[in-house]
This record gives sequence, structure tokens and C-alpha cells, in this order.
Amino acid sequence: MRALVLAAGLGTRLRPLTDSVPKAMVDIAGRPLLDRWLEMLLDGGVERVLVNTHYLGSVISAYLRTSPWHDRVDLVDEKILLGTGGTLLANRAWFGPGPLLVTHGDNASDLDISAFTRAHAGRPAGIIATMALFRTDNPQSCGIVVMDGNNVIREFHEKRPNPPGNLANAAAFIFEPEIFDYLAETGKDVIDLSAEIIPRLIGRIQGFEIKGYHRDIGTPESLEIARKHYRKA
Repeated sequence: MRALVLAAGLGTRLRPLTDSVPKAMVDIAGRPLLDRWLEMLLDGGVERVLVNTHYLGSVISAYLRTSPWHDRVDLVDEKILLGTGGTLLANRAWFGPGPLLVTHGDNASDLDISAFTRAHAGRPAGIIATMALFRTDNPQSCGIVVMDGNNVIREFHEKRPNPPGNLANAAAFIFEPEIFDYLAETGKDVIDLSAEIIPRLIGRIQGFEIKGYHRDIGTPESLEIARKHYRKA
């Protein structure tokens, strides 16, 4: 299996920190966040990783040249941001014929990649995707799911007031190659996975709850909470 780490975001809510450091490269307890993701993915059974860049891409490129993972990581720079789904579609040939993993590179996470891939391999018939999930303390700011007894997602509520629960989209997915058909059917180059594709997969996507820590570090307050957690770990 190959994986895409989305690392092209502007990180505007973290300024002035992200004036010189891309969001995926912010320090968490002495390590860039991207370094943590590469270790989890490549130690968890992923064969090769693609990292997309845009804002301050040269910082990520310089880091990868000297990282211990450099010979198993490819880089693609986007002159125009394509969105989470657009990046996936634009690099279709890179992934090959099997299932693929996609994750945002700006979350502090303990996602067990091996367990995640096992869950996808054991999915019920008709399921083409597995979404990683976490328990959030701010459900109105997340995509909240409702699952049935087989962990199949039956409802998806994207950033709505008073959502039904706190089990949230962790922005990490495993897809079967069929996902490219959904992406191509939009007829667009710029595609948002959560807004445009995930709602179309209801009943064909299962959930996998992360047992360890997971937090979006998109605000200074959330970043400091994640830093404190990993300093104590």
C-alpha cells in the first residue's frame, strides 16, 4: 500500500508561527509533525509515501533530503492548490492498482497504521473506504459520523451546530481504487474530499476509531495542548 500525506496547507490560524514554518513541520515535543507521520506510516507497513506541498514547500523539501525516510518518500509541489481530492486524482498513476491511504499531515495522532489497514482488509462486502475516527471535545467544528452495528457510516454531519455525538472524522482514509471513479465524475480539478466525496460514500464507508491520541493542531491553543500531551508521553 502507498500513502499520500497532505502537507500543502497555508496554516493561517497558526500565524505568526507559520510565517516561516509550514503547518506540517511545526514542532511537537522536539520533532516535526511530518516526521511523526512518516515514521507511523513507513513502520506501519506502507511501502512508499507521497507528500504534496505548496506553501513553504522548500522547507519540507529540505527536511526530506536529510530525513531517514528520504529514499521512500516522493514529493509533488502544487503551483495551484487542488484540494484534498484533487491532489489524490492528479496523482492517480503514482498509487498503482491496490488500496491507498490518504491523511492530512497537520494532525497530532497515534493512529495505529497496521490496525487501520487490517480493519480495512476485513471490511464488510460493498465497503470501499475506511475512515479513521476520534472522540472530539469540539464536535461542532468537525465532521461527525453515526455508525451502525457493523461500523458502517450511515450519517455524516460536517461542521454543524449540535451534531449527534462526538465521534469525528480524523482526516485519514483508506480507499479502494474505485475512489478515483468518484473523483473523476466530478469533472473538476479542485476537489474537497470531505465536502464533495465522503457524503456520496454513505453506506459504503466504514469507521475505525483511533484508540490513542488525536488532535487537530490548527490553532495556537490546540497546538499547545498537543505539545503538552507529547511532552508528558
